[in-house]
Amino acid sequence: MFGIIGWIVFGLIVGVVAKLLMPGNDPGGIVITALIGIVGAIIGGFLGRAVGLYGPNEPTGLIMSVVGAVVLLFGYRKLVAAK
Repeated sequence: MFGIIGWIVFGLIVGVVAKLLMPGNDPGGIVITALIGIVGAIIGGFLGRAVGLYGPNEPTGLIMSVVGAVVLLFGYRKLVAAK
């Protein structure tokens, strides 16, 4: 199992990958993008396991984490742009 530091590092990596997949201006900069990556990794990973797509410590978790981060980044951009 990852410790808290492991999830933060993993989330930062996922945030960078999500940013590469979805380039553009992000309100809040790299810090917000990194936080979105961390949250996306946790939510995407949890949902993937809850639905039964994969088990713990399977590489598919990385894909679901990136998907979660991309969805959160997209939602964040739409939410901030709507204001």
